[in-house]
Amino acid sequence: MAEIIVTGGYGFIGTHLLKHLLEQTDYKITNIDSETYAAQKQHILGYVKDNPQYRRRIKFIKKDISNYNQLEKIFETIRPKGVINVAAESHVDNSITGPLPFITSNIVGTFNLLECSRKFDVERYLQVSTDEVYGQLHNHDDHPFTEMNNLEPSSVYSSSKASADLLVQSYYRTFKLNTCITRCCNNYGPYQHKEKLLPKTILNALNNHVIPVYGKGENVREWIHAEDHSRAVLAVFNRGRSGEVYNIGTGETYNNITLVKMILSLVDRKENLIEFVKDRKGHDFKYAIDCSKITNELRWNPEITFENGIKQTIDWYRNYLDNILPC
Repeated sequence: MAEIIVTGGYGFIGTHLLKHLLEQTDYKITNIDSETYAAQKQHILGYVKDNPQYRRRIKFIKKDISNYNQLEKIFETIRPKGVINVAAESHVDNSITGPLPFITSNIVGTFNLLECSRKFDVERYLQVSTDEVYGQLHNHDDHPFTEMNNLEPSSVYSSSKASADLLVQSYYRTFKLNTCITRCCNNYGPYQHKEKLLPKTILNALNNHVIPVYGKGENVREWIHAEDHSRAVLAVFNRGRSGEVYNIGTGETYNNITLVKMILSLVDRKENLIEFVKDRKGHDFKYAIDCSKITNELRWNPEITFENGIKQTIDWYRNYLDNILPC
């Protein structure tokens, strides 16, 4: 049974990934998480408690990947065969008001993981990144980004993720570390922190609170359920070609105002809850990616349509997060 390290498993995407790894592999997993404000460890800890067959295969360590000495001790003890780096500061608004954590976690943390992976002969390193590193598409008819597009990030968040991607590629080229990078579109699903667009909209709508929408709500994003994302990450981790980048997407794009109105309709609320607010600084117009590479090479395709996934997500927030206040 191979031992692997997953970082950021208390977060939204990390929780889905840990569940998928436990259910679909026999890996022995060590999750490293610094337990920042966005960590919601009750979800994965509750899942493991309810599924005792997985308890012997997973352990949780509260450490910060930006602390090299702490990280080195963990690697020295575990000697992992693989690393999947999901840990990241990810909320763009926070990167505008307080950029430093994005530099320390996303860049320094990635560097530390790469150094430890090189030092302790990790056989596979996977960096979970974002489509935001490509920058924005300026027009509705622009071709979606492929893995060959230049990196032109706009925010501190996306710049820190692009920097991390370049570090990963340098360790592949210079040190021959067996790496892959995944760049995914916007995720949604259960467990997501309420600061993000969809949970904020759902919770505010359910509680009849005002729903803030940046600008005119014309910004366009591509959406994928976190379960489909987890399936893609595992496919790349197991079968992706060394040194390669793989886009992960669905082709399902919506502008923000359409999404908000869709959710209002699904929860039977009036559109007068919408309040247009001053647009965010450096707000990219559109993201969309071409994921034909992962489809052709690894035979991965998304399985959850947005229509079905958003209904499931609304039901989850309605049933399990009644005690969470709207934003």
